[in-house]
Amino acid sequence: MKLTVLVDNNVYIDHYYLGEPALSFYIEDGDEKILFDTGYSDVFKKNADLLNIDLSQVTKLALSHGHNDHTGGLNIISSIFTKQKPQIIAHPLAFCPKKEEELIIGSNITKEELLIDYDLLLTKEPVKLSPNITFLGEIPELVDFEPPKQVGETKLSEVFTPDYVLDDSALVFEGHDGIYIITGCSHSGISNICEYAKQVSGIQTIKSVIGGFHLFEEDLQLDNTIEYFKSNKIDTLYPCHCVSFQAKAKIHYELPIEEVGVGLQIEWH
Repeated sequence: MKLTVLVDNNVYIDHYYLGEPALSFYIEDGDEKILFDTGYSDVFKKNADLLNIDLSQVTKLALSHGHNDHTGGLNIISSIFTKQKPQIIAHPLAFCPKKEEELIIGSNITKEELLIDYDLLLTKEPVKLSPNITFLGEIPELVDFEPPKQVGETKLSEVFTPDYVLDDSALVFEGHDGIYIITGCSHSGISNICEYAKQVSGIQTIKSVIGGFHLFEEDLQLDNTIEYFKSNKIDTLYPCHCVSFQAKAKIHYELPIEEVGVGLQIEWH
């Protein structure tokens, strides 16, 4: 399995790709070519072109959740998928309107618009994207230090109500020596995600984690997360997108972390 970072907040020195506060990964596993999130704009497509990645060959498009820094690129997919239309996979609440005060933070594209041209699979249950990769669906609360946290409001019926981002999901790759976890923002909690990935896969060894960990403050949750990583003896951590410098520094003091930037390529077996 090969993963390429198309969009992240960070870009490497002397590598002239574009960055934005968003996330998008391109993943190849056997015959499946998976686009995981689309960033905030058309940057994912521009970087893919620079990296000589042909996005028109994508077979699955999975969304970690419905915020616009992960769904914004949906605005341009009609110009990419002119022949082959990938299946789109997301949580059932991913396309509900979302706002923070008066700022719109949800997808500009509705599920009704996508259904015109795409096979749209909205699922709370885990679903296989490839022989080795599973979309986890809705993440349950499995550790006591990662309770649901409100991020703005969402419109589930007629009115806006507090949004606890129940649509936040992730991917798990089952390798020869353990599981490898790929996250978007981890609103549902990075440790909850890891625990659920273990349940779904039936594999208890976590080898690596890449993506947003949604950690910003030096607080008890960060301390507990570090202890969780240590107790699971995770080989490599790739925190990116929505992890503050302070959080990365504190994790790195206890556990070595890898730098992530646009163009990073990782191969797992």
